[in-house]
Amino acid sequence: MLKEVLAFLKHPVYLEDENRDFDYRMSKFWKLLIFALALSLLLGSLNGGLELLFDLDFGKHAIDGFMDQYSPWFLLLAAVVLAPVLEELFFRGPLVFFKKSSFFKYIFYLFTLVFGFYHITNFQLSTTTLLLSPLLVAPQLGVGVFLGFVRVRFGLVWAIALHALYNLVLIGPFVVLQLFDVSLD
Repeated sequence: MLKEVLAFLKHPVYLEDENRDFDYRMSKFWKLLIFALALSLLLGSLNGGLELLFDLDFGKHAIDGFMDQYSPWFLLLAAVVLAPVLEELFFRGPLVFFKKSSFFKYIFYLFTLVFGFYHITNFQLSTTTLLLSPLLVAPQLGVGVFLGFVRVRFGLVWAIALHALYNLVLIGPFVVLQLFDVSLD
């Protein structure tokens, strides 16, 4: 499965998977979710290690601000429903218009890069965050590849579902802690 995604990344082609069997797709879906989460956790841990090692200050993360301002239920709705639907419609929905184009791969790369770098807004903008932005958004760049792969192979609804579950796994624990009024400080 990972080899298939890497091959797609090297040469993106809009080629839908002809196997429409739900169990087949769910099997691939869960594997892709696990790979995306593992990659993000690895890259996020690397960023955290660099922050500690070099005494860097990335500022307050957007999730902290949301947790201070909004209810846990709104945070869950925003992260697991609104963001996946809107971001997938914007960043991967248009890929269908280029599926027969000779420059599809460039469009795929462009949308993946814009999706990743859009997430620099999760950080307080400073010289440090801007200079290190490729590292800071590496988890989103990685998941963007998986989301693009799923979108092309299975369709937009599958990409939205993958994005929603990905966000749920990453945001869910913070929401639960907030519901039980547990501070992370």
